[in-house]
Amino acid sequence: MTDLSNQAPVAPRRPYSFTRHGITVSDDYAWLKDARWQEVLHDPTLLDADIRAYLEAENAYAESVLGHTAPLQKTLVAEMRGRIKEDDSSVPSPDGPYAYFRKYREGGQHELFCRTPRDGGAETIGLDGDALAKGHDYFKFGGSRHSHDHRLVAWSADTKGSEYFTIRVRDWDAGNDLDDVVEQTDGGVVWSRDCTSYFYVKLDDNHRPMQVWRHRLGTQQADDVLVYEEQDTGWFTHVHESTSGRFCVIAGGDHETSEQRLIDLDAPEAPPRLVAARETGVQYAIADRGDELFILTNADGAIDFKIVTAPLAAPERANWRDLIPHRAGIYVLDHDLYAGHLVRLERANALPSIVIRDLTSGEEHAIAFDEGAYSLDAMGSYEFDTTNLRFAYSSMTTPSEVYDYDMVTRAKTLRKRQEIPSGHDPADYVTTRIMAKADDGAEVPVSLLHRRDFKADGTAPLLLYGYGSYGHAMPASFSANRLSLVDRGFVYAIAHIRGGTDKGWGWYLQGKRDKKTNSFDDFAACARALIAANYTSARRIVGHGGSAGGMLMGAVANRSGDLFAGIVAEVPFVDVLNTMLDDTLPLTPPEWPEWGNPIESETDFRTILSYSPYDNVAAKAYPAILAMAGLTDPRVTYWEPTKWVARLRATMTGGGPVVLRTNMGAGHGGASGRFNRLDEVAIAYAFALWAVGMADRTA
Repeated sequence: MTDLSNQAPVAPRRPYSFTRHGITVSDDYAWLKDARWQEVLHDPTLLDADIRAYLEAENAYAESVLGHTAPLQKTLVAEMRGRIKEDDSSVPSPDGPYAYFRKYREGGQHELFCRTPRDGGAETIGLDGDALAKGHDYFKFGGSRHSHDHRLVAWSADTKGSEYFTIRVRDWDAGNDLDDVVEQTDGGVVWSRDCTSYFYVKLDDNHRPMQVWRHRLGTQQADDVLVYEEQDTGWFTHVHESTSGRFCVIAGGDHETSEQRLIDLDAPEAPPRLVAARETGVQYAIADRGDELFILTNADGAIDFKIVTAPLAAPERANWRDLIPHRAGIYVLDHDLYAGHLVRLERANALPSIVIRDLTSGEEHAIAFDEGAYSLDAMGSYEFDTTNLRFAYSSMTTPSEVYDYDMVTRAKTLRKRQEIPSGHDPADYVTTRIMAKADDGAEVPVSLLHRRDFKADGTAPLLLYGYGSYGHAMPASFSANRLSLVDRGFVYAIAHIRGGTDKGWGWYLQGKRDKKTNSFDDFAACARALIAANYTSARRIVGHGGSAGGMLMGAVANRSGDLFAGIVAEVPFVDVLNTMLDDTLPLTPPEWPEWGNPIESETDFRTILSYSPYDNVAAKAYPAILAMAGLTDPRVTYWEPTKWVARLRATMTGGGPVVLRTNMGAGHGGASGRFNRLDEVAIAYAFALWAVGMADRTA
């Protein structure tokens, strides 16, 4: 591979160091963090001129390195777009006299929110995302919720990529927005039953969701009523409707502890009522039915969670009674409630199932599938008094299928199968699973997708995707985009490493805080297992991860870089120590339970310092690296990948090149619009193909 590093921008070193717990840390690239970063989130034009010039120089260098792949990128975009049904629509979801759904128009970038009469008839469009996006370089819908009387729809959008959402209310039939404008929210809305007010969460200037407010239609935001304010800056707060639709649930928590409150939507001015007081390490989530709560919780040492019941009138911990006891290794990750049935989503050994319980008889039955790796999700309903359960199924070979399932008769009706307009035959592909043995003996599942004519002779390139943080599991679901790599001979692999809940909550606990390096070692073990099984060979692997998965990429590049031909790190969380030391950043206090608090704890400081990718860049050869950032990203701030790339270039002794591409008009999720996003996917895939010497394969 051509070494282009001598042409790369050189970030000036501006010496800076700090001492904490008696340990001095040098950070010569700290200047790349704009001192006015909060203001830049709101208005990117305020970015410091030196920093902007450097980012633009990096973008120019990225173009010089990857510009020759432009024809390949164009081909990839055309392929991926060809797999998208351009006028796609969701299955209508009934609610009273109407059925609501979302769809796209041919060539449209953004969703349309629509409805028809419940039993069929002419559709009407409540929100036209394409029209609303006009005049904005960036546009992303937040939440949308129609009112209970079906006259109005509250909707929110972010037009900068900073994830500050503005809420408006539209008259469905008239097609115009009311004068009400509520700014700086997380985008969610819960209507009162009389449809004259709604609840929302306001974000503070540090982008933290600390306050719940009630807005009355026809008034100014300045007149809104503060309903609840969280005092712990480490907690997230959000609102949602309860399962029956009777309550607004104020749900708060961090990564270890939670607490919920209820507001009766028939009495929206009543104060919130606490369900159960927070206890460190105890999590719970409620569903309501009549005078009873059904609570999913890890209380009493239920590491993989259980379901308890409690009287609505006295829901405190002392009154919790086990309904679905804890079963080690069977992780209950979600529950939903209907008038006559309790539905829970479980996962064992990285395979999901839906279990339905008749609340009258107590009888249970499960919905599961036979493929070696698959994804399964209950989709919820606007209606509580129904026997219909809607769920979605897919695998790495099988496009998404949406089913309606009668929980009484057990009849299953296919309502939608994802269409691939350019054609897709699942029989042409194989999805399978292997187990990789980590250094400490842990068995790490790896889900695989390859063409049926693949030969396991060690010559194939392989993309290995991973995340491994916050308890997020990586589903073995269908992605049409991946086929552009697989059809060119790639094996696509997902590493279900520790730090996720793929094998239960304990699997998560074994990959956080002082055990975080298990995530990195698991990923390398997966790479070695794939090499040993002749799926690929060393330096034929491209690692891929984003956000906390980007931290994984940075750590793996430092620790096991010799296994990889390339690394794609999207919005990578790589400056872990400095971020966890800055308690003004949006996500820092909420992240301390995940990574540790290096401000207070010397042990946590040393632990994070030992693996933080930015702080462990070494004088050695690195694989080719593509880092992708968003200027207005409030989650992983732009300066993290920028500083990382600068230090890599200044320190590494060979390999590369290291490329940084910053989207100057987007945040954490990258470009807005379903087709614009494909441009960024194509860049990542073109880089992967280039890293393994296949960039000339446009066909």
